[in-house]
Amino acid sequence: MEEERELDFFSKYLSIWVAICIILGTAVGYLFPKFADTIGQYEIANVSIPIAIVLLVMMYPIMLKISFEEILKVKENKKPLYLTVFVNWAIKPFTMTIIAWIFISIFFSGLIPLNLQAEYIAGLIILGLAPCTAMVLVWTYLANGNINYALVQVSVNDLIILILFAPLGAFLVGQTTDFPIPVLTIFYSVLFYVALPLVLAMLTRHYVIKSKGLSWFENNLINKIEWITPAGLLVTLILIFTLQGEMIIKYPFHIVLIAIPIIVQTYFIFAISYYGAKKLKIPFYEAAPSTFIAPSNFFELAVATTLILFGATSGATLATVVGVLVEVPVMLSLVKIMKMNRHKFQFEEGM
Repeated sequence: MEEERELDFFSKYLSIWVAICIILGTAVGYLFPKFADTIGQYEIANVSIPIAIVLLVMMYPIMLKISFEEILKVKENKKPLYLTVFVNWAIKPFTMTIIAWIFISIFFSGLIPLNLQAEYIAGLIILGLAPCTAMVLVWTYLANGNINYALVQVSVNDLIILILFAPLGAFLVGQTTDFPIPVLTIFYSVLFYVALPLVLAMLTRHYVIKSKGLSWFENNLINKIEWITPAGLLVTLILIFTLQGEMIIKYPFHIVLIAIPIIVQTYFIFAISYYGAKKLKIPFYEAAPSTFIAPSNFFELAVATTLILFGATSGATLATVVGVLVEVPVMLSLVKIMKMNRHKFQFEEGM
């Protein structure tokens, strides 16, 4: 019988830490508007410099985990990867766009001002465009799935992001809202927040493993710096909500309204991935990460992109941040669903 795995204390209560940071940032922004104005002054091309620095630093530990050697082994078992890529890029962006539009523009149209409706939809679309990276390793670990294969799926998706994220984002946001979204602007965010830390991580990984070995790299370097990613995320949230303090005080109920389409999308995409894995007869160890990657989100990239496109005080940035707030409790429920239905994925064991 396999051991029951649990989240570490910080990850287990991530949603609580996120909520605390939102409250803290909002209070600081509302009570000390001059401080928020000072932070807001340090920006280039609509991007807050303090937030940009924190985001870039927090992406580095994520990229360190990507192993291109593992990608080459995928030839032995392609079906889980095909399923992940198909759901992430042929289904998820479009269902998020439709669900966001239906809920924000129709169901909640009388509750949200017209100008904010478009911003919320844009933020939700960008959130839906970014398939999960680092956190999927956590969900896979908790479900006793194949972490090495999850790493392959994450690595391939990060490479696809470099190609498809910008054109798909510009197309879907442009078609759904009145915002003219330049492809190059989104591409620059991908270049800065994905490509740059990816290249730095590749160089680090190569030279450290060459000189110290893989075991030292994983057990010393990664274990010692991976705290930077969640810590950076919380600092980012404080900074964002410091700039958004006035808006949150004015529209506190909007966080709940934004969370609803995110939750609906998450369970819907999980259902598609779940039944897809069953139909393709993917064994549980690979089916677990295959069902977690699409429902979860690369919210670090989503936040960074909305910051560049709309700014830290925008409704679009708020929408991506709400995604962080609901991520942990919803994904933990999906982990439980997969573990409860493990017996339905024993295709290679003759059961």
